[in-house]
Amino acid sequence: MELKVKNFNLKDTITCGQIFRYEEELDNSYTVILTDRVINIKQDNDYIYFTSNIEDNLKEVIINYFDLEYDYDSINNMLINNNSELKDIINYSKGLKMINEPKLEVIISYILSQNNRVPQIKKALDNISKCGGEKVIFNNKEYYLFPTIDNLKKLSIEDFRRLKCGFRDKYLYEFTHSDFDIDKIDKLSSKDALDLLMSMKGIGEKVASCILLFGYHRFDVYPIDTWVKKYMKDEYNITTIKDIKLFCDKRYKEYSGLVIQYMFNYKRNKD
Repeated sequence: MELKVKNFNLKDTITCGQIFRYEEELDNSYTVILTDRVINIKQDNDYIYFTSNIEDNLKEVIINYFDLEYDYDSINNMLINNNSELKDIINYSKGLKMINEPKLEVIISYILSQNNRVPQIKKALDNISKCGGEKVIFNNKEYYLFPTIDNLKKLSIEDFRRLKCGFRDKYLYEFTHSDFDIDKIDKLSSKDALDLLMSMKGIGEKVASCILLFGYHRFDVYPIDTWVKKYMKDEYNITTIKDIKLFCDKRYKEYSGLVIQYMFNYKRNKD
């Protein structure tokens, strides 16, 4: 299938740290594991081309997953009009979208992210999926969908440890065996949602912020990583996380999380 797109950058969207379970293929396409299917997607200028093991409503799934109907252009124009210094990083990151990743996988992914490298996070997620998820054969390769919460509840602390989750094994066990209501967050303010997430062991402010930004489309909440720190130091000589947040909240308000992603993408890739 094919779809014409406007201001969409597939590579930046997939590789900017939002998701972990994807593979870049030799033809510059990407294979990505979604909730109920596996897709392969490639971009050629203003068109994307995609296939899947499940073709039903595939175009709608792609549009939703890559957030293609959200009006980023209006937000970006507003941000530039109010903050002209953002023009370079926004234009550099033009086409970067915020993926609508399944909430449960986002939460597990970012609990795993603490003091961990991307290859190890991906490996642990793949191990968990292989242990408790549904097997899918796509393009003659074997993939595993992410497990449901009921299947995750079947795993012990020892299972999580065996699946290479490291010291996070106990946090994953406690979360998956709790009565935490993932959908309740949608009804809460961002502050209350942060507090709720941080009430769980193993979820600090940075992890909770990642979960809300990447799993719940909350652009007013955001993590501060090394690349953002470098950008803020180089551009504004602001060095502490507290001062960075005060600066962003004052200038970029409810879109601070989106601006932070642009800073991250710009500093990591352009330099």
